[in-house]
Amino acid sequence: MTQILDPEVKPSPGKEFVHKGKGCLAVVVALGVLVFGGYFVFDRAHDFLTSFGEVPDYTGAGKAAVTVTVPDGASLDQIGGILVDADVIKSTKAWDAAVGSEERATSVQAGRYIMKTQMAAKDALALLINPGESRVRVQFTIKEGLRLSQQVDALVSQTKIPKAQFQAALKKPKDLGLPSYVKNNPEGVLFPETYELTAEATATSTLQQMVRQYKSVADDVDLEAQAKKLKRSPYQVLIVASIIEREVRNPDDGPKVARVLYNRLDKGMKLGLDSTVIYAGNLKTNTTTPADRANPSKYNTYAHKGLPPGPISAPGKAALEAAANPADGKWLYFVTVNFDTGETKFAETEAQFEQIRQEWVSWCTAHPGKCDS
Repeated sequence: MTQILDPEVKPSPGKEFVHKGKGCLAVVVALGVLVFGGYFVFDRAHDFLTSFGEVPDYTGAGKAAVTVTVPDGASLDQIGGILVDADVIKSTKAWDAAVGSEERATSVQAGRYIMKTQMAAKDALALLINPGESRVRVQFTIKEGLRLSQQVDALVSQTKIPKAQFQAALKKPKDLGLPSYVKNNPEGVLFPETYELTAEATATSTLQQMVRQYKSVADDVDLEAQAKKLKRSPYQVLIVASIIEREVRNPDDGPKVARVLYNRLDKGMKLGLDSTVIYAGNLKTNTTTPADRANPSKYNTYAHKGLPPGPISAPGKAALEAAANPADGKWLYFVTVNFDTGETKFAETEAQFEQIRQEWVSWCTAHPGKCDS
């Protein structure tokens, strides 16, 4: 049935209120959109205007050390690109601004420089103009397993710093930043590595650089904490590492040699190591004679129980890791049975030791001159 509405009948007050309320809400929403939109546009415009013309640049003193090479004949624009690629500066615009405000910018010379990442462009330019200790004069490499006197000879040869200056610096061990546990003995803590030698380097600063690298590597292998687990002092672990460096050719054998040494120490056995006799007598051979092994030096582990009083070489990272993390095993002996390949065999008993020792004797017989030089 069709419903006919009486034109005189008006909608109820409640319905009228709802209708008007929806209209007001729409107006409020529209106003909100306009206000928010206007603020958003203003905010973006403000950011654009305030950053317009701003040059991207780092602030602060810089972060990690980095070596930068300025090639011969490089233009200032090319240098700026090199610095951006190395993350020394943030932008070439910042570099151009620094160059434009510095009359001496054209005095930058080719060479190697120790800089820092994320430097302000003006600071990077200032360093290149007045490099001081940041200018690298040359690289030098000290190989693993050298005794202190050999390291000094290598340093003199490569750095051209007089030997007398290194000897004078070594007489002031407290100036070198040595770890406290080495008791002012620099043997073993001038870390074997390739270094950058700056134009302003001295004998003391060069030795300090090597000691800092030793400390860094010792921290990497957690030397002091591992020594505590082994119930040894950090210095004892360093001495073991120095022996491993001289006795081991294959790094995989390092942890097993470390275990042999610790096992013998725990049993009160003499270590009986040719490497320590060679150090004691400053010998130039691979093996020792009965007369050599009669040396009364405290470094002679044939004559004295326990570890020698100090390191016998400067160990590298692999040897330090091996000494700090010995393998599990009951070995008491090891013999390098092939001096060409460095093959090393291990034994738990004296009978087994004699067997592998005979392998070494046979090899030496078959290779005259290899076992006595």
